[in-house]
Amino acid sequence: MQTFKFTKMHGAGNDYIYVNCLDKTIEDINATAKKVSDRHFGIGSDGLVLICRSDKADFRMDMYNSDGTQAEMCGNATRCVGKYVHDKGLTDKTTITLETLAGIKTLELYLDDKGEVETVRVNMGQPELVPKNIPIDSELDRFISQPVRVDGKEYLVTGVSMGNPHAVTYIDDTDSLEIEKIGPKFENHTLFPRRINTEFARIVDRNTIKMRVWERGAGETLACGTGACATLVAATLDGYVDGEADLVLLGGTLHIKWDKSDNCVYMTGPASFVFEGEITV
Repeated sequence: MQTFKFTKMHGAGNDYIYVNCLDKTIEDINATAKKVSDRHFGIGSDGLVLICRSDKADFRMDMYNSDGTQAEMCGNATRCVGKYVHDKGLTDKTTITLETLAGIKTLELYLDDKGEVETVRVNMGQPELVPKNIPIDSELDRFISQPVRVDGKEYLVTGVSMGNPHAVTYIDDTDSLEIEKIGPKFENHTLFPRRINTEFARIVDRNTIKMRVWERGAGETLACGTGACATLVAATLDGYVDGEADLVLLGGTLHIKWDKSDNCVYMTGPASFVFEGEITV
């Protein structure tokens, strides 16, 4: 058994359990992530995030889905890490670098009048559009508005990786979507050798996109930062927006910009503490 202190945080409703691992380690991390994430028998979250030392950046983020599998990146989690390390006095910087499995991310922290982090702008890096690198089982140069048959219905899908794989498709009504039925069918489709995160998007206007997301290993979440970024990139490629928009998710709104000058995607959104405690698992 092991006992450790934790902090629950959320970014636009995408909630994770955060543990300061600068001077300690978590045992049997995959099983522990699954246990603490359980919403009935654990703390309840979309996953577990460990804040660790890094020899490449200011901090390192190791994250695990609620099913215990390791994830490369999560935009909402990076914002929460930024708030955590600043507001808990682990750094006094307002520009920090964060090592992830998807590369080093740069975070700009914006403070409120109390000196606490209110919003965070994250350079999410350059989108990957080559199918084999996403990965998608396709010989195309880019996978843009390609027909994919899922559960007997044809969807037009655009593939983007923001450090983890995403399939973006467009629907007329996100509210009535039975995502718990169609989400797993996309996630485990043979076209996606490492499974896939799926965004179901409705174009409201050229400045606004409403979306729901099914995350591999976690199911539907209230928000997904990399998913919002992937959706903005896809919608730009598909001609629906002009490289910048508000992404309206179930848990809140993220502002996403694809800056063509450096080909990087920038995400701005909130990060919030929920509660803290100690758990024995």
